Amino acid sequence: MKNTLFVTLLLLLTSCARTPKEVEPCYPIPNKQQLAWQQMEMYAFLHYSLNTYTDQEWGFGNEEPSLFNPSQLDVKQWVTTCRNAGMKGIILTAKHHCGFCLWPSKYTEYSVKNAPWKGGKGDIVKELSDECRAQGLKFGVYLSPWDRNHAEYGRPEYITYFRNQLEELLTQYGNIFEVWFDGANGGDGWYGGANETRKIDRTTYYEWPETYRRIRQWQPDLCIWNDGGDRGDLRWVGTEAGYVGETNWSILNSMGPVEWHELHYGLETGDAWVPGEVNTSIRPGWFYHTYEDDQVKSLEKLMDTYYKSVGRNGTLLINFPIMPNGLIHPKDSLRGVEFREMIERSFADNLAKDAKIQKTEVNPEDTLHAQTILIDLDKEVAFNRVVLQEDISLGQRVEHFTLEALVNGKWKSLEDRLAQQPGMLTTIGYKRIICFPTVSASQIRVNIDRARALPLVSNVGVYLAPEIEASEKVVNVEDQPKLKVFWPNGNRKIRSMYIELEKGEKLKGLRYLPPQNDKKGTPLDYVLWGSSDTGNHWTKLAEGEFSNIVNNPIWQTITFDPTYVGLLRLDCNRNTSGSKVLYEAVEVIKAE
Repeated sequence: MKNTLFVTLLLLLTSCARTPKEVEPCYPIPNKQQLAWQQMEMYAFLHYSLNTYTDQEWGFGNEEPSLFNPSQLDVKQWVTTCRNAGMKGIILTAKHHCGFCLWPSKYTEYSVKNAPWKGGKGDIVKELSDECRAQGLKFGVYLSPWDRNHAEYGRPEYITYFRNQLEELLTQYGNIFEVWFDGANGGDGWYGGANETRKIDRTTYYEWPETYRRIRQWQPDLCIWNDGGDRGDLRWVGTEAGYVGETNWSILNSMGPVEWHELHYGLETGDAWVPGEVNTSIRPGWFYHTYEDDQVKSLEKLMDTYYKSVGRNGTLLINFPIMPNGLIHPKDSLRGVEFREMIERSFADNLAKDAKIQKTEVNPEDTLHAQTILIDLDKEVAFNRVVLQEDISLGQRVEHFTLEALVNGKWKSLEDRLAQQPGMLTTIGYKRIICFPTVSASQIRVNIDRARALPLVSNVGVYLAPEIEASEKVVNVEDQPKLKVFWPNGNRKIRSMYIELEKGEKLKGLRYLPPQNDKKGTPLDYVLWGSSDTGNHWTKLAEGEFSNIVNNPIWQTITFDPTYVGLLRLDCNRNTSGSKVLYEAVEVIKAE
């Protein structure tokens, strides 16, 4: 029988097995800070700035510091909320694109030192870093390379300013576990009153090699996050929707451009260890908006995100926006607690903790390094999750595997129900969680078909997770009027979209969902016009930009004073590509 080929290895499955000393590393391998970072698994983003008070995602840089005056700001509530949600650390947006600083930087007047809050004596970075240490969480900082307020942005002088601010953040607030640099760089802005568009070459402008060298001096144990244009220690995964590829190598090339598919799936043949961090928000947007209070992600959606991030060899960075009063909304806080509790319930009882693990010996002449692992549960049990881990300290190895269960005397394939391609089980890495409908079996078999080197599966877990009743709701506008969307021939403004109502209505807003599967035709800014007749007389209702719409293509809400209209026209000056403004869905919001 096949089982006679197995060599029995008894493992304590809640810890990693010891790796034989003679096993050689499979390069590249992580450094100590990358290992410590991966073991955190989940940590929090906190987005807070002047955007919070202007109801924007990206500030322009001309917002008044006088707006920043929270009445109940309480960093203890922030940290407690994140800790209760199972987060192991917090990254704060110390400076977003608008340039406003949440610490009293001595290099700019555009900071909390000129805000009414605490009479200009406040320092949120200090308060939060101290509270993180008090509650046992790690602390990190986000510093936007793009600064839409600074007069010298786009010129060499700004790099000195940027590095000076980095030095403040990395030398005055204790140990930092991660520094985060956003990929949005250059465009229109206030720029000290110039109010113009400035372009930069992001591959050279920031002189990252020298900046990284200084960061290593100031904080040798932190991880540098960059979005792939300049290789740091961690990478963006190409989307803010909350998932990484089913195949996920913690590897990239150390030099040269990075394509989207490499960000999303990694690069097996790369020469640098650059693992993926999945960043997403507990709400549609990153900053707080009242209209999103009913759009907090469901428990079902959050668990799906967990499985497609931590469960696919990534980490999860999940955002909790701060309200204008200086607190995290109770709905976000409660959902965070539910999220942590569901993870704990799902993985509380390892059904394989007393199992016998049998592994076939790998034939030294087998270039595929094939191996089979048999998990003998001793009795038939019901389960729907299998967790596999590699000893990544010696590199990532497994390229492809299959999973089977012995059901009624026959081996049945267990396919990941979250996979886009059923049956496709490729990488494992630090952690892989395979989800499938509940089965009952006494044995499980992991067939490693192909590996880069001798497989080092260090941990196996088998679990019965509770099923979550589907509760995701689509936000609908009540009594939605019948709409017709069209692009008339001969229109002089070709980047326009017309929305015609079946009959005139008094409206107060428009909701626009951009294309979801193709960025073509996505507007980056807008001017919304309304007409009460057939388009002979137009009234400008609103204008602005769709901040971050390409990377986070969520519903965009445009509000305006209640106006009676029968026809709307959405114009844009900047478009991703194509000659028309395209859409996935549109809705109007009726006035009372």
